[in-house]
Amino acid sequence: MKLLVINPNISEEVTALIDAEARRSAGPDTELIVRTAGHGVEYIETRFESLIAAGAVAEIIAEHSGSDPAADRVDGVVVAAFGDPGMPALKELCDVPVIGITEAALCAAALQGQRFSIIAISDRITAWYRDCVEHFGLGGRLASIRSINQSLNGIGSVQRDFKETLLTLSRQAVAEDGADVVILAGAPLAGLARELEGQIPVPVVDGISAGIRMTEAVVALQSGFHRQGAFAPPPVKRRQGLSENLDAALTAIQAAASSATGTPSAVPTGK
Repeated sequence: MKLLVINPNISEEVTALIDAEARRSAGPDTELIVRTAGHGVEYIETRFESLIAAGAVAEIIAEHSGSDPAADRVDGVVVAAFGDPGMPALKELCDVPVIGITEAALCAAALQGQRFSIIAISDRITAWYRDCVEHFGLGGRLASIRSINQSLNGIGSVQRDFKETLLTLSRQAVAEDGADVVILAGAPLAGLARELEGQIPVPVVDGISAGIRMTEAVVALQSGFHRQGAFAPPPVKRRQGLSENLDAALTAIQAAASSATGTPSAVPTGK
């Protein structure tokens, strides 16, 4: 199994954290390709920054899709930023599972308890995270979102700089908010759950670890891809200004869906 793991932020320090936790979590037969967004921001806190990141993620997915036999094809994609930039729209782009670490972490938390809390790296980010939880229909099971309310020294050193704060917030979520499960949100916190093992009195979910293991499971199910319905590929129409990779990926997924359903696929003109 080969998974493409994408950091939607431009921070190579965070990519290193993602890479380390992903390799600790992946099965022995899973090959990982870990990539960093080619444009965007250091770390995502807002809906608009998420919008920028979504385009960068789409471009990387497109490099591993399309009909080019030389492309490094993958079996699944992990979008490795909490808030899942571009999701669920990215599921329409290719014929393999595309899983965000938020949806993976929420599913993991829901399997282990009734109510969960999210521990975030900034106050500004919490509104967007709350939107994500509501999107997945789990708002009624969200006990709280607790966050660091201090300026960050650097996105790559959040764990080191705020370990005790994050531990305190996690314990407060359990004792005061009634959380049955704690989610340590965001790629900058990748691997921290392992370090805090036994220090928080409920299950603790790491988004990167959940993303890898959930994607492995979904790939192994071999359920097929969306040919029709809400997540079917975008319909064929005239388009222009797209990168060569993205245009090719759209053409390929549209053709694949058309072939599977027996529906003729027109070739877009005027690109």
